[in-house]
Amino acid sequence: MWLLWAGFIVYVVFLAPPLHLEATIKLLVNILTLQWTQVNPVILSLFSLVGIWLLIYSSLLFFDGRMQSIRFYPFAIASIASGVIGLIPYLALRESNQSFSGEKDKFLNFLDSRFFAYSLTVTTLGLFIYAFIFGNWDGFIDQFMQDKFIHGMSLAFCLFYLLFPTSILDDDITRRNWNKQQMGQLYLFIALAPLFGPLAYLCLRPKVVASQFVDEL
Repeated sequence: MWLLWAGFIVYVVFLAPPLHLEATIKLLVNILTLQWTQVNPVILSLFSLVGIWLLIYSSLLFFDGRMQSIRFYPFAIASIASGVIGLIPYLALRESNQSFSGEKDKFLNFLDSRFFAYSLTVTTLGLFIYAFIFGNWDGFIDQFMQDKFIHGMSLAFCLFYLLFPTSILDDDITRRNWNKQQMGQLYLFIALAPLFGPLAYLCLRPKVVASQFVDEL
């Protein structure tokens, strides 16, 4: 994990296309001030989908962090600003843990709710439809090849996908008393289908039971 983290940073800083700071600042201002008509729908959707990935990871790792010697929330805050760069150190530092004890607070109940899972899924579908129907894909490809921010954000999206089917997924499945072997093909879909696999997992997984404890396998 540390090699992946360092390698990604080195690549983005030294090997990726150059940063166009003024254009990047203008893009972020347009996105954050809701001037979305000024932004290529593909880039707006990609930016939003990185946020969806962070919420997906949060729905697993805030439970995981309860049982770790380190908490997840500092890394979640760092991820808001830096994306996958802020997330990978937590994945490197955590220990495999398949238990949860204590009561769920309102925040954890929200992350565990069907409403949260369904909302992310519907939003993701909307973003994909918006990008494919209205997006300028040629313009996006040009920016991917020429702009550091778009290039790095695109690669970060891919890293979120590649990192999901690691021990954090298996630990969360066991934490919820769900049998991975009985899941069969569903497990393969969850682990391998980009973005929609993890979303399906959030929609289908059993809830964590307050005060339960599952022995680590």
